[in-house]
Amino acid sequence: MTIEYVDAGEAIDYTALSNVSGTAPAVTNGIDYERLTNARSESHNWLTYYGDYDGKRYSLLDQINTENVKRIGPAWVFQAGTAGMIAGASTYAFEATPLVVDGVMYLSGWDGWAWALDAKTGSELWRYKHAVPYDVSLCCGNVNRGVAVAKGKVFFVTPNAHLLALDATNGKRVWEKTFGDVRAGESASLAPLVVKDMVVTGSAGGEFGVRGHMDAFDLETGEHRWRCYTVPKPGEPGSETWPADGEAWARGGANPWITATFDPDTNLLYAGTGNPAPDFDGAVREGDNLYTDSIVAVDVDAGDIRWHYQCTPHDVWDYDSTMENILFDQDGRKLLGHFDKNGYFFVLDRTNGELVSVTPYVDRIDWGTITRDGKVTPRKYPDAEGDPVHFYPGPAGAKEWTHAAYNPETELFYVPVQDVGATATRRRREFREGIPYWGAGVQVDADDMRGSISAFDATGEEKWRWRNEMPMCSSVLTTAGNLVFAGTPSGELIALDARSGELLWQFQCGSGHHGSPMTYMVDDKQYVAVPVGWGGWIEGFLPGMLGAGHGSALLVFALPD
Repeated sequence: MTIEYVDAGEAIDYTALSNVSGTAPAVTNGIDYERLTNARSESHNWLTYYGDYDGKRYSLLDQINTENVKRIGPAWVFQAGTAGMIAGASTYAFEATPLVVDGVMYLSGWDGWAWALDAKTGSELWRYKHAVPYDVSLCCGNVNRGVAVAKGKVFFVTPNAHLLALDATNGKRVWEKTFGDVRAGESASLAPLVVKDMVVTGSAGGEFGVRGHMDAFDLETGEHRWRCYTVPKPGEPGSETWPADGEAWARGGANPWITATFDPDTNLLYAGTGNPAPDFDGAVREGDNLYTDSIVAVDVDAGDIRWHYQCTPHDVWDYDSTMENILFDQDGRKLLGHFDKNGYFFVLDRTNGELVSVTPYVDRIDWGTITRDGKVTPRKYPDAEGDPVHFYPGPAGAKEWTHAAYNPETELFYVPVQDVGATATRRRREFREGIPYWGAGVQVDADDMRGSISAFDATGEEKWRWRNEMPMCSSVLTTAGNLVFAGTPSGELIALDARSGELLWQFQCGSGHHGSPMTYMVDDKQYVAVPVGWGGWIEGFLPGMLGAGHGSALLVFALPD
């Protein structure tokens, strides 16, 4: 498949009536690689997707703490609306992480929306709406997870795999590039990552039988710098893990559809890759199928894979490994922590990919076992045509895309856990471009489920667990105020004691949580912001709540004056 990198040039903007051109302060002009490398040192801001390159989702702010969190309440609400064109309302979810730079908030939404807001009041400064075609093929919801900012620009991707650069002061388009073939089923939903003078993205669409890739573009001009395919073609390292005949590799999946983390010292991006295609029919793609379900370390300058670790070889359970790779140091060693869909917590040496430890983090795992030395032994296969197979965890995993957090003060990881199973019935399908290529009918359990926020140390020992009756489907935030914030499917935003797991505060937000909270400060006042809007791929992780209230709002909390 060949992709042409095109510049939108003077293309007619059919969404002009949807755009609101206002004025925002030019606060992003000074955002460069040096500031992004030291983002946590200015914790009054939230400069990049995870808060810093390392993926910890940890803030140094402590004005809101275990002693006073019970007093926080709503400061303002931004109502984004629920209108869209591509799919039904239930597929729209507010999954973005807002960014804040010196009092200005930048936020993206589904269907090509982006906004700049006053971070103190919630007032809209400008609005942009991209013209997304009706015929975009989306696997798992019409969603977008956030923006990147640097050098006076706001960067975000659209469902039809365009990367846009907007003027951060007025929301007007500066340049636009295409990095995926929408006709083949490629799409995009991740928050871009600015590294050095580049904007790094990743593709989605593995359920349509596409070949995954990461791309880097010049942040000033949009010039394409490099592409890193995450499935090797014949003759490349790893190609021996695919059938020698046919083109299974060319539609092998492995899409890196979640934002990578980055270590300036190793000069490596750490990205997770998605499931192989077809998801459940392994008979047409015999072998381990590299680099699907893997952690790949990519040289940020060259776009080459330096090392990899595969979490689930020859996956037939839909266990993407796209989830965050949290970078931390311990005992003088550079490490990486990864909570995988398959139910296991991996710790790797991030300089070379060596396995340090692997331990289960969810109670029910019966698809297979992974021993301490990393040996994988599958137990259940959805192999026989028409023969249903039930397995734990289900295809949304013990944890979906939603992110864990790490607090360097407590030295604990906090992970949102989904303990729910599913039944898969294999159905052989011939590959057709742009048509879903699952290879099975799947039914996720509608009962007998539970969830938790669980705290683990780097050895995999569980220190505490806050239990919930339903799976936990939103990201976690932790702060120097010894707090852990997370949202529940039933609508509560909760605050837990980071050392004990005690519930300290909760607020009913009116809709389920499937996004990522963050925190920032303006005029010496700390705020906690959370996007609320139930939707996305609900049938994959909590089908019993398909009809729940949707909502699409950003709620922001603070202590009273």
